[in-house]
Amino acid sequence: MLLRFIKNWTLPLAMLAGTAGYFFFARIPLLAPAKPCLNGLIALLTPALIFAQLLLTFCKVEVHELKPKAWHGWLLLFQTVSCLAVAALLVCCPMKEMYREVFEGAMVCLICPTATAAAVITGKLGGSASSLTTYTLLSNLLAAVAVPLVFPWVEPHADITFFAAFLKILSKVFPLLLLPFFIAWFLRVFVKKVHRYLLEFHDAAFYLWAVALAIVSGQTVRSLVNSDAPVFVEVLIALAGLIACCVQFYLGKRIGGHYNDRISGGQALGQKNTVLAIWMSYTYLNPLSSVGPGSYVLWQNIINSYQLWKKRKRES
Repeated sequence: MLLRFIKNWTLPLAMLAGTAGYFFFARIPLLAPAKPCLNGLIALLTPALIFAQLLLTFCKVEVHELKPKAWHGWLLLFQTVSCLAVAALLVCCPMKEMYREVFEGAMVCLICPTATAAAVITGKLGGSASSLTTYTLLSNLLAAVAVPLVFPWVEPHADITFFAAFLKILSKVFPLLLLPFFIAWFLRVFVKKVHRYLLEFHDAAFYLWAVALAIVSGQTVRSLVNSDAPVFVEVLIALAGLIACCVQFYLGKRIGGHYNDRISGGQALGQKNTVLAIWMSYTYLNPLSSVGPGSYVLWQNIINSYQLWKKRKRES
């Protein structure tokens, strides 16, 4: 009974575990000497977890199935136009700094690429992991070009050249995204025994992602607790993240449904790489705007938890 409960509610339990873990280490003085080691471990563990889960996920994907589809173009168009619209509003309409932070938080949630682990949830919900993977590649290419162009326009004081920013985003995103894919392809073609062995652990990708989610949740709570901004402003930025999340899941499902790919469309547009989004906020925008993508991780996983619950209910 306990194992079934944990399996059914993995995502909310992971978020609660990450939150509890932060307060556990933050509030107990005896654990203070362990914090530097823990921070270093988290810095290494998070990319390792993402790499492992992607490798297991990509092992199940057929390379010939990675083809661009019509709905990919519509979703990319929405990300581009919505980001440019918010950026134009920030540049052309003078407003108080706290309201700028709200719109900046929404903008980074809109242009942020699809989470590298979105294929895990898509597979759980019965969608097309290959179609989702194709869009993940395309959305990362879009972000790598759009972010260095648009964000310095919004915050001109960000003293960084286009090519430096472009290469920095590539260096943070693409190794974790592409290397597992090529390793999975290599194993499928040349080391078939290892490939078949890894396929037996495909479901483990979901739980590896849950561990990564717990870590990111703890980091999000830490950024909120340590912020000096008024609570009212933080709430507004978090609400902007909620609105962006709901709109993108809704539009993704509607557009994907028109092409008989409703689940993949919703996850492609709605589930974001929030770790990358938080970094982009700190690099190009007001640091407080990172509360937007920081809260987004909670909103998107609440929606995912609800979707998984609905699927289990239908099956039972």
